[in-house]
Amino acid sequence: MIDTAFFPAWRHQLGPMRSAKRLVQPLRRATLAQIEARLAPALPSQLLAKPKSALYSRERVFPLFRTFWCWVWQILQANTSCREVVRQVQALFALENAGSVDEATGAYCQARGKMPLPLLEKALAATARKAEEKVPSPPALQSRPVKVLDGSSVRLADTRANRKAYPPPKSLPAGCGFPLLKIVVLFSLATGALLARATGTQYVHEVRICETLRAFFLKGDIILADRAYALFSVVAWLRSLDVDIIARVSTRQRKVDFRRAKKRFRAGEGLFAWSKPARACAFLPAAEWLAIPSEITVRLLRVQIQQAGFRTRRLTLATTLLDETLYPSSQIIAAYARRWRLEMCLDDLKTSLNMEHLHCRSPKMVEKELLVFCIVHNLLRWLMIDAAQSGGVSLERISFKGSLDGFRQWTLALSQLGRAKRHAKKRVRLWQALLETLAADLVPERPHRREPRAVKARSKYPHLNSPRRKFRERMSRNKQRSRALGRKRRQLI
Repeated sequence: MIDTAFFPAWRHQLGPMRSAKRLVQPLRRATLAQIEARLAPALPSQLLAKPKSALYSRERVFPLFRTFWCWVWQILQANTSCREVVRQVQALFALENAGSVDEATGAYCQARGKMPLPLLEKALAATARKAEEKVPSPPALQSRPVKVLDGSSVRLADTRANRKAYPPPKSLPAGCGFPLLKIVVLFSLATGALLARATGTQYVHEVRICETLRAFFLKGDIILADRAYALFSVVAWLRSLDVDIIARVSTRQRKVDFRRAKKRFRAGEGLFAWSKPARACAFLPAAEWLAIPSEITVRLLRVQIQQAGFRTRRLTLATTLLDETLYPSSQIIAAYARRWRLEMCLDDLKTSLNMEHLHCRSPKMVEKELLVFCIVHNLLRWLMIDAAQSGGVSLERISFKGSLDGFRQWTLALSQLGRAKRHAKKRVRLWQALLETLAADLVPERPHRREPRAVKARSKYPHLNSPRRKFRERMSRNKQRSRALGRKRRQLI
């Protein structure tokens, strides 16, 4: 119909849709540098199948599977622009003589907006599960699953909708700063995969946000957390879910005197009784708070960290793993020491994948963008596990940034081969070469390396501390000098 004279003005837009088989099949062989072929085994085969009705049921330039993998490719390119994604698709269409693609980004952005949020939730759970299946449970702590709980925040696009849902700090002048999204994430200690995430505003404590993750706290889990979670309400709530915790105690909020222990195991270790506060917990429903016992028993351990050239530090850990025979203090301390390495997974997300600033302009799309970042992180962790097992090295020695860079370059080489049968063995060799390269390029062991939370880079530009229409730019020195000379000349005249 499009070749008739009835729609001459729309022919360039309807042209790519003339044949579903001619459109989809060639691009499935060259979809965005082979990332679909290499990362698809980490997802269920039917997850991205074409729906029979409703959204994505019609043949378009951006069907469900291509929209998903385009978004993954976009994140792998350090969260590049939507325009670059469209240019990639245009290049592939031109390569396969599949027709023309509109140069505007509207079709791709609309396809992303139609992406169902439950589908992305399923993809995140599937990638985490695939990573867990490849790594056996460590023998420490009775081989129980250990999960790391941590919080962070990211900036959002400065739009009215984002400001209303996630307001910036009140200390800033009106119209300044960016909307801030607070996130609480749950990692697997064994694989580094991200299991779940919860979001909220910066005015909500992360413990309250964490409560929305209760469905992911399974019976028998052990949670590693920082000082924000070493509270009676959190510890008692997790015990009601048959979940144990290892967390650092804030000595400012709770003074620990081992002479008052109910039972002392050795110096700096014993059982203590924590009493229920008089004020009800804010993040738990009243019925659950009343069901919590008036007293719980916790095990406290005092750890001294001595490092050459640094002042000796003392940490106090609280745990509900009370049996010192089943759970030796050395294993508890070793597990907590690994928590910082898992915190670096947030740095991988925010720095290596450029998640520090999300670009979507509405709260609904922000949630989807955050989920795609988490999925891409798990896909790369899944690749890192393959490399570690192939090379017989520790997973913690595999570089996340090195895996990201290597995957991008190797998939470019694989895309030159296509999916021809005669190149099957060469594709296998190339992929094995990538795994061997990642396993050989190990992160150096730096047992005493410090990671200060500070920014080294400085900017020569001042901060935008007032609305744009009211901001007055600082004059350069040359401009100030020329104006001063002009004033002197006027005074002489």
